[in-house]
Amino acid sequence: MLNLPPLNALKSFESAARTGSYVAAAAELNVSPAAVSQQVRNLERFFRRKLFTRLNNRIVLTDAGQAIHAGLSPALEDI
Repeated sequence: MLNLPPLNALKSFESAARTGSYVAAAAELNVSPAAVSQQVRNLERFFRRKLFTRLNNRIVLTDAGQAIHAGLSPALEDI
């Protein structure tokens, strides 16, 4: 059986990475910013890597986050 990350966490991460904001991602996904943050934390636990650096009101992808995002965006578009 494959051990895959949760789809909602992947969608939240991708949206946050693309928009650079949990607030913008939340608006896009029709959830709260806290829900996006929680999903990203779940994904960070799954990968055992920090995916964003949080700077005041914005987020920046870490190297691990960039690597995951590079493969994730095309995969989600294919789905």
